[in-house]
Amino acid sequence: MSEIFMHLALSGDTWVLVVLLMASVVSIGVMIERARCFGRNRGDFAGLLDGFAACMAKGDIAGAGRLAEQSPRVEARVALAGLRALGKGLATVEEEMASRWLREKKELEKYLIVLGTLGNNAPFIGLFGTVLGIIKAFNDLAVTGQSGVSVVMAGVSSALIATAFGILVAIPAVAANNYFVTRLKEIQTDSDILSRVVLGYLKEEKAHADGDLVTRLVAALREERVRF
Repeated sequence: MSEIFMHLALSGDTWVLVVLLMASVVSIGVMIERARCFGRNRGDFAGLLDGFAACMAKGDIAGAGRLAEQSPRVEARVALAGLRALGKGLATVEEEMASRWLREKKELEKYLIVLGTLGNNAPFIGLFGTVLGIIKAFNDLAVTGQSGVSVVMAGVSSALIATAFGILVAIPAVAANNYFVTRLKEIQTDSDILSRVVLGYLKEEKAHADGDLVTRLVAALREERVRF
């Protein structure tokens, strides 16, 4: 086992640099793909919210539905799922919107684990390459018989390139991952806002319906008392 590791170590850090280079290409590809995905969630959310809330307040469900259909935003699709289930009751509407959000969230979270993994582990991969490079440098010194501080420092400085490269790969990946996670939380908050507008309308309608029922019952009781 030690011989296998020694053979791996003496191969140096070149293959680690190749791995980091491939990781950087993958990281950049994921950043571009996720930027396009989140970029599709464009449009004025404040304007959408105001128009949607105004339609719901007036009971214009069709108008609210048209606003949601015309908007490319995730939040609009979540609210639209609730509007399409209005006739099925409060619980069903809530479940439909929650289900739609989970579906949208799954799409938004896709590949973010790649950025998170590279951001957390690329420095360690680079450090591993540095260790291999130092082992190779000292082995070369032993084989060639050369000595001196300059010879040792040359090997060590060359080995440290892998660590620097690993950090260089990790920093953009961490920054991009944090940005996309923050955007995801913002979209989730906006979706909750629109969902509450829909649920608030349903609760108000239910309260009015219950109030009408109580009024009819009271009127019926009064009528019975008059008869007796």
